[in-house]
Amino acid sequence: MNNIIVLGGGMVGSAMAIDLAKNNKVTVVDFNQAVLVKLQAKSPAIQVQALDVTKEADLKKSIEPFDMVVCAVPGFLGYQTLTWILEAQKNVVDISFFPEDALTLKSLAEAGGVTAIVDCGVAPGMSNLVLGYHNESMNIEHFECLVGGLPKVKKWPFAYKAPFSPVDVIEEYTRPARYVENGHVLTKPALSDVAHHDFDAVGTLESFNSDGLRSLLFTMGHIPNMIEKTLRYPGHVEYIQVLKSSGFFETQPIEVSTGVLVNPLDFTSKVLFDEWKLGETEEEMTVMRITVSGKNESGDKETIIYHLHDSYCADTQTSSMARTTGYTATAAVNLLLQGKFGEIGVFPPEQVSNHDGCFDFILHYLSERGVVYRKETILG
Repeated sequence: MNNIIVLGGGMVGSAMAIDLAKNNKVTVVDFNQAVLVKLQAKSPAIQVQALDVTKEADLKKSIEPFDMVVCAVPGFLGYQTLTWILEAQKNVVDISFFPEDALTLKSLAEAGGVTAIVDCGVAPGMSNLVLGYHNESMNIEHFECLVGGLPKVKKWPFAYKAPFSPVDVIEEYTRPARYVENGHVLTKPALSDVAHHDFDAVGTLESFNSDGLRSLLFTMGHIPNMIEKTLRYPGHVEYIQVLKSSGFFETQPIEVSTGVLVNPLDFTSKVLFDEWKLGETEEEMTVMRITVSGKNESGDKETIIYHLHDSYCADTQTSSMARTTGYTATAAVNLLLQGKFGEIGVFPPEQVSNHDGCFDFILHYLSERGVVYRKETILG
């Protein structure tokens, strides 16, 4: 039985821990003691331990006895945490989605003889896996990923609930969005180029530019057109633009009264926390459409579309975002534990699915847990 440690016991971290605990010995660490108490009450077989991952010595000591590390810390802690994990020479699957370039740690992982699979969630994650897999057998000309996590009940004004902290969501609304058009990397403001799309069982959703391509900009630079856009209910972008244009996302403190300084972003996050907080048993869903088009091995035009519509699981009380994100990561953990992926270094998902059998393994793993991607092929 493998001995696994999960760094972070939040919504996704706890879902991963419970999934992995079916066949492994699992320990979860978190700074928040209340999170650990709640997790152990739900799954007594999981061991818990309080840990501040910002303390290097404590982190390295905590992970030393384990065969595998799963990193689910907040994004702003991700890069440094991953660095210390690799310095400790531990294999790791990471879903912290930090803004820094994980590939800069490649030499560190190689020197330690270990493997890091990063960005291994739903998007980035599954979208990368799809592109990497089909890149092996197609001359791809266009890649598009439309993805969003949405509440089943649309509550005015935002019609949105965040499975992550408001700060992480606002980062998606403020970070400039990069995409590839006609072979050139272009940058536009986040929330730009709003378009509308129809989805079965959902209806019309709006999409906007977000900086979701990440490693694909470097590993798949030969593909002339690539874009990822975030999905929300119609009208959401307008309300967010009002907040953004009015300065509510700024980080420079302002004086609200004599001698009293307030960081607008901190204030906004505090206000939005209750408004956006996803209830423990609140129904939500993940909607995604991944489109890859180009020429197949026969030279014919081909378009391949993967459709995902996943919902909150009432039986296990697991959110869709935790399922679609977390189970992709635990599938990658099992790839490593079962020796199906044995390369040394740092690998985004598109550099995993191009290895024989890995993509099919992950699809099957997800399907067994009720996360089903429906594939559609269009010729011509």
